[in-house]
Amino acid sequence: MADVRSIIAIGQSGQLGLNGHLPWEGKRGRPFVEDVERFFDITRGHVLIAGPKTIGAVPDFARGDRTLVVIRSGDDPQEVLGRFPDRTVYIGGGPKVWDVYAKYIRHWDINRMPYDGPADRWFDPAWLLAGGTAKR
Repeated sequence: MADVRSIIAIGQSGQLGLNGHLPWEGKRGRPFVEDVERFFDITRGHVLIAGPKTIGAVPDFARGDRTLVVIRSGDDPQEVLGRFPDRTVYIGGGPKVWDVYAKYIRHWDINRMPYDGPADRWFDPAWLLAGGTAKR
């Protein structure tokens, strides 16, 4: 089975999204730029599984050095993950994806962002209890 992980950024109160985007998207401060760079550095050479919107947001420069897999709500997580034995697989994409894949994730890499504004999507701590271990 694949080594299944998730790397995510959350706001100070657990914010994940706002109107279909990261709540801090477009901010140019050092922590925000470093978070994006870190994401692309850590996932380089690995598999990134996410919904179509998240995969569609991966810039052209990052498409050639990782395996991108679009998943749909009807996909069987075990079948999807079974395609990548002996690979490191990162699960991305937001609450709907993590609701389904959390029980397979053995490692959560959570980066707390200096953002404490509005959101309409939130991190659910129950995801951490569904599968593996958390790194903060």
